[in-house]
Amino acid sequence: MIEVKNLYKSFEDKDVLKDINTTFENGKTNLIIGQSGSGKTVLMKNLVGLLTPTSGEVLYDGRDFVAMTKKEKVQMRREMGMIFQSAALFDSMTVLENVMFPLDMFSSMTLRERTKRAKECLDRVNLQGAEEKYPGEISGGMQKRVAIARAISMNPKYLFCDEPNSGLDPKTSLVIDELLHSITKEYNMTTIINTHDMNSVMGIGENIIFIYEGQKEWQGVSGDIMHSKNQRLTDFIFASDLLKNMRSVVLEHEKI
Repeated sequence: MIEVKNLYKSFEDKDVLKDINTTFENGKTNLIIGQSGSGKTVLMKNLVGLLTPTSGEVLYDGRDFVAMTKKEKVQMRREMGMIFQSAALFDSMTVLENVMFPLDMFSSMTLRERTKRAKECLDRVNLQGAEEKYPGEISGGMQKRVAIARAISMNPKYLFCDEPNSGLDPKTSLVIDELLHSITKEYNMTTIINTHDMNSVMGIGENIIFIYEGQKEWQGVSGDIMHSKNQRLTDFIFASDLLKNMRSVVLEHEKI
């Protein structure tokens, strides 16, 4: 579990995050949503230590990440897995070498053990037989699955995903969503996903934080969104006329 308490982040004289208080739950897919520029990416960067909060606490199972020494933070990051928007694979490495990279850097396993672990992770994301291919030889969806395999190779307690469905078609996005959701349950991780994908929000949103102009505007589960009275949230989620009409139809049907 990750707890955020009274978190502020300012750049010069501008407050980008303002008194964020929230909890990201263990064993659940926690989603951060909000308009571009709302502060959700800044929030994630504060969670993983890419930025330092102006004030406030970020507690990893009771351990204050903000107050840790540099050495303690390096050790703490070994408990984190990261999936970047672009997949961020090394083009000059094979799929297997990409997944083995964190194991080569941080584990004390033998080469045989590292190879075995990397292949297990590739099997978990249904990429058997792709070990010797290079990132340029596989699809965008497969690249994202390689990134997921790499992120879980060290058995992280905490998994961070920045727009994991960016650039993917709807069908592949659903595959990635289901994979992240099932891995979260299987490994009992605290998974945090930054997303604009409304299919993700409604499909795997077990704990959703909506950020508006640097503040937490709303928090709940996907099932609560349809009946939310928060106008800013509904304006964001049901931005298109089609989605607005679908919501109206559902609400009218429930009255019958």
